[in-house]
Amino acid sequence: MERLNPFPIDIPDNHGLSSAALSRFFDKIEQHGLPMNSFMLLQDGHVTARMWRTPYRPDRPQLLYSLSKSVTSIAVGIAVDSGYVKLEDPVIQFFPERCPEKISDNLANMTVHHLLSMNTGHSANIYKAVTGEKDWVRSFLSLEVQFEPGSHYSYNTPATYMLSAILERATGQHLVDFLMPRLFEPLGIERPVWETCPMGIAAGGMGLSLTTESVAKFGQMLLDKGKVDGKTIVSESYVARATREQSDNRRGATEIDSAQGYGYQFHLGRRGCFRGAGAFGQLCFVVPEQRIVIAATAAFGKGQSQTLLDLIYEHIIDEWNGSHTARLHTGDSAVLRQRLAGLKYPVPDARPIPVDLPSLDGVWYRLEDNPEKLDKLGFARLGERLEVRLCYGERERRALVLDFRAPLHQFDRYVKDLAIHRQEVVAFAGWDDGTTLNLTLLYIETPYCVNYKIRFQAGGMDLHFHKNVSMTFTDYRVSGFLVSS
Repeated sequence: MERLNPFPIDIPDNHGLSSAALSRFFDKIEQHGLPMNSFMLLQDGHVTARMWRTPYRPDRPQLLYSLSKSVTSIAVGIAVDSGYVKLEDPVIQFFPERCPEKISDNLANMTVHHLLSMNTGHSANIYKAVTGEKDWVRSFLSLEVQFEPGSHYSYNTPATYMLSAILERATGQHLVDFLMPRLFEPLGIERPVWETCPMGIAAGGMGLSLTTESVAKFGQMLLDKGKVDGKTIVSESYVARATREQSDNRRGATEIDSAQGYGYQFHLGRRGCFRGAGAFGQLCFVVPEQRIVIAATAAFGKGQSQTLLDLIYEHIIDEWNGSHTARLHTGDSAVLRQRLAGLKYPVPDARPIPVDLPSLDGVWYRLEDNPEKLDKLGFARLGERLEVRLCYGERERRALVLDFRAPLHQFDRYVKDLAIHRQEVVAFAGWDDGTTLNLTLLYIETPYCVNYKIRFQAGGMDLHFHKNVSMTFTDYRVSGFLVSS
């Protein structure tokens, strides 16, 4: 079982950062409306601030999206250190049976180094072309490589997947099995879930779930140059190489911290900082000079990740005073701690239940075509509670229980990065009036907050779906008609 608090606890004022400065940081988070779900600040290996917005909790793993790439990079470093692979190894040597009949010079010259540095020679986003097939390796190798590898940076999630596939081929182990004794167990991380391609290979560039604290442990290992409790996990030379510029990512960049160079699956930042980063604001941020690590999970929209980085520089890095002690004003640290402990996700307030509710027990509605492919919606009375049944044709049937007096923690099957997974959801339900049901589902292992607003009328209903963040769609409206009662 993963230990939840392996780091010693301290106050930021003992490590060169005032509690007042950190309070101003969180003031700005609120002013900018940044939906951050968890946050941990490590200074000199001590936890000096931590936050989980209720109902997010320290024990729940969080989907990391592309922050997974940085873990895959370290897996490659471990494999290099152990002699399983070399950075200059050609990619095609690992998969001779899956190469195209005619191998271009550019494909032949592509190496492990090029996969790590996002410099494979592909000119455009190849994600859909690769993941649209069952055999991702064969699909990747079949694509045209327009440029000489090493000459053209292009962010490339399938390249990271190829690293995972290479490690599995070279070591004979699934990526998670390879990393358990070499990374996860030394860090005190219980076996994580890592989503896979259709052929069972870990996705590499996405799909890993870890707790926020596990992300902080990973960042501290990087800060300590590949060591944990004095034991070498990955060589200092590989960490140094992974976190210095290997590719020039400045062309076309629109944000300052996306134009500081790219390492081996790490984004380089200003002032010697580096980070692993995932969609919607998942973050492992390392500040070597000040010995700071920040782990955060979020549900950010476009541009908000850069806003968070700007605030970190302004209110944490710039406020660090260069000595080991900041001036402590009486009560500042207690005020900060209480503030962080009281943060809550902005869910709908409980409302009185109207007396003129529609009778829904055993009622089913068939829905028009919609992006979610939700075919039918049904309801059943369970004492004082209501069960909502969601049917997706022959594919899947889900059931959620609603309590109009309090949120209910339960498990549901819902998408993560690549596929549908059983995961914890907190359901908030209320009646806006006698005809409108408002259902909010907070999937606390992901950034996803899903809302169904259902307005009932004679013989039918109207549904408005909204999702806070998504790689596909966030909204749709659809009507339904009564099919049984």
